[in-house]
Amino acid sequence: MSIQPFPFLLALSIAAAAPAAAEPMRIVALGDSLTAGYGLDAEAAFPVRLERALQERGHDVVIINGGVSGDTASDGLARLDWSIGPDADAVIVELGANDALRGVDPAITRQALDELVRNLDERGLPVLLAGMVAPPNLGREYGEAFDTIYADLSEQYDALLYPFFLDGVAAEADLNQPDGIHPTAEGVDIIVERILPSVEGLIERIGAPTQSGALQPAGQGPIL
Repeated sequence: MSIQPFPFLLALSIAAAAPAAAEPMRIVALGDSLTAGYGLDAEAAFPVRLERALQERGHDVVIINGGVSGDTASDGLARLDWSIGPDADAVIVELGANDALRGVDPAITRQALDELVRNLDERGLPVLLAGMVAPPNLGREYGEAFDTIYADLSEQYDALLYPFFLDGVAAEADLNQPDGIHPTAEGVDIIVERILPSVEGLIERIGAPTQSGALQPAGQGPIL
């Protein structure tokens, strides 16, 4: 007499043998109001538009909005542990605009960003630094001390650098809200278009060793 396996046992064995579906990469956009989407509808915020653009180019990726309006570099550092979960695969750091607007000593901004990027590097997380430029009214000395922070840290930690987050948008009245600081939805689209190649470079680094030698596996853990 032949013995036939129960159908549910057969189905169970097939399911167990099937490979698990790969989870999307998770990139946290850690920033201030420029990342958070101040004054915009939720779907017009930078992380949402960036995620859409990347997915349209075939990337299986989720962009987490880690922007908090008003944050300085020191504020971003203070909330780093709860903003960047264990399931993050990479981080875009967009901080420093409020430091410059408030005239914070560039040495303080540099120290905070240094510690922040070093922390991410030690976790094995690839980093894209989105730089800022000091307003000219703060003077040449301040500008030189501030504007060099991002390139210096990029070189020190082998982080990717997008020199100016607001490139093509800053000082363009039709691309900014009435305050002249925060971009409109159209302004965000330009930011996304220009930073997109740098973010794709960041994606290429996911799963590769960082400066500290740590390795970040792609697509691990639950959704952030």
